Amino acid sequence: MAGLLAVLVAGGLILRTGVLDKAPPPSLVGGPFQLVDQNGKPTTEAALKGQWNAVFFGFTYCPDVCPGTLQALAAASDQLGPKAKDLRIVFISVDPDRDKPQAVKDFLSGPTLPKTILGLTGTPEQTAAAAKAYRVYYKKAGDGPDYSVDHSTAVYLMDPKGRFVKVIPYNLPPDEIARQIRDAMEGRS
Repeated sequence: MAGLLAVLVAGGLILRTGVLDKAPPPSLVGGPFQLVDQNGKPTTEAALKGQWNAVFFGFTYCPDVCPGTLQALAAASDQLGPKAKDLRIVFISVDPDRDKPQAVKDFLSGPTLPKTILGLTGTPEQTAAAAKAYRVYYKKAGDGPDYSVDHSTAVYLMDPKGRFVKVIPYNLPPDEIARQIRDAMEGRS
């Protein structure tokens, strides 16, 4: 009887800990993509593994939202202290017609942005696939060379395994962005 009780208790503990549970379902945000970086090198979602990533979709001709968001992310990164080395900012263009690798490189070379920032662009089809994987909205607005692009403004925080962790809403101050990233890094999000 004692042996049977021990087996039942051990079985219950195993089930309770979730050891036999299936892997969690895949996230609805993130996934495979094939783009090129600001140096023209082919890049896939594998580039998002090994460190935390703050992924933002925008375009280089953006007058306010995109540069403001990237500057806020850079300031937040500075506030992370030593943890900043574990975070990379990733900018993915939703304007494949104008944002060729050199345009992305020039846009991201400002003095306020970290040198480790990763800029990605691609063909219209590649851009559409990446945007779909991240559930990002974008649409060309206007005609002629000065058109704009309407787009989602959220930042997607991805963990070192390339998995979606949370959305960081648009227009948060850098200290709040840093707090949310730090909390996620420490498992409190």
